[in-house]
Amino acid sequence: MEKNTATTIFESLSSGLRLDVYRLLVRKGTEGMVAGEIASTLDVPPTNLSFHLKALTQAGMLTVEAEGRFQRYRANIPLMLDLIAYLTEECCSGHPEQCADMRAASKCSDAVLPPLSSTQEALKK
Repeated sequence: MEKNTATTIFESLSSGLRLDVYRLLVRKGTEGMVAGEIASTLDVPPTNLSFHLKALTQAGMLTVEAEGRFQRYRANIPLMLDLIAYLTEECCSGHPEQCADMRAASKCSDAVLPPLSSTQEALKK
C-alpha cells in the first residue's frame, strides 16, 4: 500500500459518522446493507448519509452494487486488512516476533493480528 492510499483511507474515516457506517458494514460482512437500512440503523437522514457513503466509496472503503432501485453497500474488508498490514509491517524493525509482549497487552484478537514466528508462538504457549 502506498502512503497516499493510506492517507486517503484515514481521511475518509475521520468523520465519526463515516466510522460508524464502516464499522456497521464490517459487522454485516458480505451481506452488506442497502442505504435505507444504514440510515435507519444509524438514525441518519438519507440525504446526509449519501454524502458520507460517497466519500467512503471513493476512498475504496466500501463497495456498492445496484439491486434494482437500491444500492447495497459492503465494507471492503481486504482493503482494511491491507491497511492494518501497512501500519504494522515495520513493527520492531520488520521483526514482528519482537512485539509479542505488546500483542499480549492489545485487546485485538490474535486471529486478526499478523502471525508471530514459530519460535515466539512456542514461547507464548
